[in-house]
Amino acid sequence: MKGLRAALTFRFPFRAKPPRLPSETHASPAASVPRGRAAAAFAASLTFDAVERRYGQDMALKGVSLAIAPGEVVCLLGPSGCGKTTLLRIASGIEKPSRGRVLINDREVAGPERFVPPEERSVGLMFQDFALFPHLTILENVAFGLRQLPKDEARREALTILARVGLERYADGYPQVLSGGQQQRVALARAMVPRPAVMLMDEPFSGLDVQLRDSMQEETLSLLRETRATSLIVTHHPEEAMRLGDRIAVMRDGLLIKVGTAEDLYRHPGELFVARMFSEINEVPYKVAKGVISTPIGTLPAPGVAQGETAVLCIRERGIVLGMPDETKPRGSKPSDNSQTRAMAGRVLDVKFLGDVALLEVGVQGFDRPLRARARELEGWRRGAEVSVVIDPARALVFSANGSETR
Repeated sequence: MKGLRAALTFRFPFRAKPPRLPSETHASPAASVPRGRAAAAFAASLTFDAVERRYGQDMALKGVSLAIAPGEVVCLLGPSGCGKTTLLRIASGIEKPSRGRVLINDREVAGPERFVPPEERSVGLMFQDFALFPHLTILENVAFGLRQLPKDEARREALTILARVGLERYADGYPQVLSGGQQQRVALARAMVPRPAVMLMDEPFSGLDVQLRDSMQEETLSLLRETRATSLIVTHHPEEAMRLGDRIAVMRDGLLIKVGTAEDLYRHPGELFVARMFSEINEVPYKVAKGVISTPIGTLPAPGVAQGETAVLCIRERGIVLGMPDETKPRGSKPSDNSQTRAMAGRVLDVKFLGDVALLEVGVQGFDRPLRARARELEGWRRGAEVSVVIDPARALVFSANGSETR
């Protein structure tokens, strides 16, 4: 608890003038007054320089280097146990790196010769479980990190940020009376009220249902943009990372393996591991002969893969376009200008209803195994239907057997 209290209490030498507090209201949420805007922070750069973290013989982080620009939102994406939260805790000062450095605005806050405690780093923290104090009122929870301010000023600023997240009417209540989404807003308000230069968030939406998660992601991103705080968000949901991040940093086994925009990682994943994260794909192995693989959708280059070794052809489920048997062009989309693109005969073997889309299993001429395809539900494909299948080879991906992209 002592470490948590320290992590939630920060020093901020520069404070912008707070926005004017909206008048109090006791109306229902739908009738509440319009929310104000959050005060801006002094955004700072955040840099990890060859950071390692060792627990005995186990390496949780293996030389992670990452530079985050002031005001940028970066999502750390990867499976459980890959080192995401460890990196976040090192940035906050809750843990020390075994090797390497952490810099905030080019000032070393963790390194071989220096360690700045959490309360002196100008960082805000938001945890997966919200970490609200049950014995404090909602207002007291939000004002917890403002104890160095005069009591009246701390109360005013806490009420201001509560008004921004639409919860000022609950100021005198306790966290247990709130829903999960409301508690998440209180935790967000508490982390943002000191106007941190760097905001660190550890899977903040994982405990929310799908509908509430979407709305809270938009709410949180809006607040981060308003305050202009540099942000590092840990998640294991690729869609969440694509929605929130200016860039996404993908981690695996303590390593940072790929950094880029959502579009860049989707179109040029670099590794099969990354491709699997950002889209549902069919993986079909082929032997390489003279630097290429011969597939039903054409001859595709596989540079760097030795003669006779295996390469993996990856076809996105959404990249398979179905039409009626006599159609030679894909329905609903236009493939790139590629002479190899042609319609192949196929048959729908199975259909699973998934709401707006349907997941189809399709036997396709030339392929030894069925392919999975996603189509709009309203297209009405049924099991046993004869179809034409178009797969644009320019949108296919080829990887070596070790998972590296070959083109």
